[in-house]
Amino acid sequence: FNEPYIFSINGYAIGAFAPGRCSSWQQYNCLGGDSATEPYIIGHHQILAHAATVKVYKTRYQANQKGEIGLIVYSNWFVPYSNSQADQNASSRALDFSLGWFLHPLVHGDYPPIMKSLVKDRLPKFTKDEISLILKSYDFIGINYYTSNYARDDPNFASQKPSSLTDFRATLTTDRDGVSIGPKANRSSWLATYPEGLKNLLIHTKTNYQNPIIYITENGYLDYDSSEVQKLIRDEGRVTYYRSHLNALHESIKAGVRVKGYFAWSLLDVQEWSSGYTVRFGLVYIDFKNQLKRIIKDSAKVAPKFPDHLKIIHTNPSMLLALSDSN
Repeated sequence: FNEPYIFSINGYAIGAFAPGRCSSWQQYNCLGGDSATEPYIIGHHQILAHAATVKVYKTRYQANQKGEIGLIVYSNWFVPYSNSQADQNASSRALDFSLGWFLHPLVHGDYPPIMKSLVKDRLPKFTKDEISLILKSYDFIGINYYTSNYARDDPNFASQKPSSLTDFRATLTTDRDGVSIGPKANRSSWLATYPEGLKNLLIHTKTNYQNPIIYITENGYLDYDSSEVQKLIRDEGRVTYYRSHLNALHESIKAGVRVKGYFAWSLLDVQEWSSGYTVRFGLVYIDFKNQLKRIIKDSAKVAPKFPDHLKIIHTNPSMLLALSDSN
């Protein structure tokens, strides 16, 4: 699966994606649903379906094909809003309710303890046979990372109607005291450049999830569509974004994270799932009104120059990774 968290939350907690389900009290114009239970049920069955698929591949095909199989998870990094212990705990909870929701069962055989404590009987349980099935059901973990948030403790959520978006009892924001956690991508409401978040997320995964082989399967920067094509092609913001995140990746590998590959989102401007053609993430500009003409952006031109100024970070031949020099 790719991003089971997004499918569970957007499809069954807020109803923004198909099948458009959520609790009626949220007033999202959903087609029925229960934001307090359905996201967890859907997430649970995605984990089981993933593990069953992995078992089939490993028992029937892997020996002959020599392939690898894994799960791709989406997560932001969460920075405590203040130095208080309450906000530090809030950032930890936010991470366990996103990254941990799907990684913890695969690595440790059950949901994070804090999820079990706060969600209680609304969180499905794994049987003994299911635990055996899901444990170590991966050769690698894919991580999609774009940005980070501040997390602030909010105990008031405990007294509100339950939802998978409030069960972790924290408020998430990109700003603190009117200052963004990082430069906003073209005044985006959600995407702030925060490369330290990628490094911290990877080190957290190494430390808490038995240092798996990791692929960065999505990492990207948005531009809003515009008639000023030259501004979209001269995408210095995207160049800066990728260089800073590759440097953060460099630091995480030096810290022992086993990163085996990195994929930019995306090679081409494409239809984005919830934004259509109104935003562009590509390294290559696509003229959707002129027979899909391609124009190379400045960010794409950086790649051919990499061999002149790269550092090979890993000495293990199976883990070679070339990253841009900070210069």
